[in-house]
Amino acid sequence: MNQFWNNIKPRGDQLMWLIILALSVWGLLAVYSSTSGLAYKKSGGNTESYLFTQCFYLIMGFGIMLTVHSFHYRNFMALSRFLLYVSYALLMYTLIFGVEINGARRWIGLMGFTVQSSDFAKVAIILYVTRTLAKKQDEIKDFKKGFLPILIHVSLTCALIAPENFSTAAVLFSTCLLVMFIGRVSLKHLGILTLVLGVMLSIMVLVVMNTPEKYLQHVARFLTWKHRIENFSKPPQNDPDVTYQNDHAKIAIASGGVFGKLPGNSTERNFLPEAYSDFIYAIIAEEYGFIGAIALLMLYLFFLYRAMRIILKSPQAFGALIAVGLSFALVLQALINMAVAVNLFPVTGLTLPLVSKGGTSIFFTSLAFGVIMSVSRHIEEGEESLDIKEEVKSNKINELSEIV
Repeated sequence: MNQFWNNIKPRGDQLMWLIILALSVWGLLAVYSSTSGLAYKKSGGNTESYLFTQCFYLIMGFGIMLTVHSFHYRNFMALSRFLLYVSYALLMYTLIFGVEINGARRWIGLMGFTVQSSDFAKVAIILYVTRTLAKKQDEIKDFKKGFLPILIHVSLTCALIAPENFSTAAVLFSTCLLVMFIGRVSLKHLGILTLVLGVMLSIMVLVVMNTPEKYLQHVARFLTWKHRIENFSKPPQNDPDVTYQNDHAKIAIASGGVFGKLPGNSTERNFLPEAYSDFIYAIIAEEYGFIGAIALLMLYLFFLYRAMRIILKSPQAFGALIAVGLSFALVLQALINMAVAVNLFPVTGLTLPLVSKGGTSIFFTSLAFGVIMSVSRHIEEGEESLDIKEEVKSNKINELSEIV
């Protein structure tokens, strides 16, 4: 039993573990506070049930983190290709047979749970990209041998996600571009790709915005995208229902002031339909004020900073790229969620990692955190063993010098 605990106990960057713990506890409190309206609608006002459920998911998530971080991160290199092909199967199944919630078919029904296949695909494609970059460093500047194989799989994964979840596909593609940049892919290739994507996206937006709605309503979620862009860029003045979520998010943030109303005293949680997921940052700003909102933002940014430091310590490209890729994906998702709450972005449906109410999404987020901490752990342990070897070596030299 002691050996088992010694293997899974938290190791690596202890500040990163503290940040993960802080996000989880803060999320638990925020979910408990923000689900009161949902509780009265669906469970007779029993808010404790959502608290215990979220607590259970977080405990399971920490179990996943501790277990995954106990394995050496090089093991994920061998699994990356297999996980990628599994993600293709799950994404295609979701597009055809997925469960539709709030007008989007993003989930798979599994034993009473709904699993968002894109969460699994994010981890799989980042692992594959980092593995390929690490193995092809000698020919990474070559378009056909280095860049094209990565681009094909990244494009295919994002193309399977985009029809029902464009925001996740955009975050994932941006993350892969960053990983390729750090992995020494040719700047010329990345520049051309970015330019081509910018032109294609501009053309798509122009076509969607100028196409009559009757032709868009049966084509993926184009009609939803059009409405969100229109409502964000030019919100209607005489239709409060259209801007209902954003208006109440602004009210929540404004009424929070500098120090907030204190935990549990939110009023806008009774009006925001997704107060416990998409707009949980607005509830946090209302209860903890400007100081609390900035503190939560800094927690994510500080985690990214600690992950970036791994690049300087990692002796292998694969470990560094994994840590940066997964941490950037998680933090970018958090930043977009916050931007939506303060009306800098149109509504995307992205949750706040470890903070928003969730189930299987917490498990996949915990998986990503576990892989990051595996890199941190084994880098730290590698440095310790190296220090020990250097100490033994210096002692032997001192002994020899004394003999002489």
